[in-house]
Amino acid sequence: MAEWLSELNYWHWLAFGLALLAVELLGVAGYFLWLGISALAIGLLMLIMPIGWQLQWLSFASFSLMTTWLWWRKQHKIDIKSDDARTLNQKQKQLVGQVIRLEEDIQAGKNRIKVGDTTWAAMSEQDISKGENVEIVRLDGIILHIKIKKN
Repeated sequence: MAEWLSELNYWHWLAFGLALLAVELLGVAGYFLWLGISALAIGLLMLIMPIGWQLQWLSFASFSLMTTWLWWRKQHKIDIKSDDARTLNQKQKQLVGQVIRLEEDIQAGKNRIKVGDTTWAAMSEQDISKGENVEIVRLDGIILHIKIKKN
């Protein structure tokens, strides 16, 4: 086995990298992409300088972990941003900007208001009388921040 491993050259790594990329084309959601790129990088590295088979596999493992981690980190940031901006199936976020007519008097501070068929915790900076139109300006967890809607 060690004899076979010691005969690995850059063509083997390039072929291995292309094979992994071909498997990725079958639609496995990115699992083999970074492994294939890492194998190609080892093949290109071996074009420049020959290295032993132990260092080849260690470099392949290191490149694979590094590229996968870098991609995960980038994708994770994008996912967090898109989650924050998404309003689909998140009723609280859909409420921001909505104008409602109060059914009860509200005092400054924390209150409960009815929005549609649900009651919500609401925070107001001022007293608001019954029948006033208020706008939901912000969402803080499950607390709606409201203010009087000026026409």
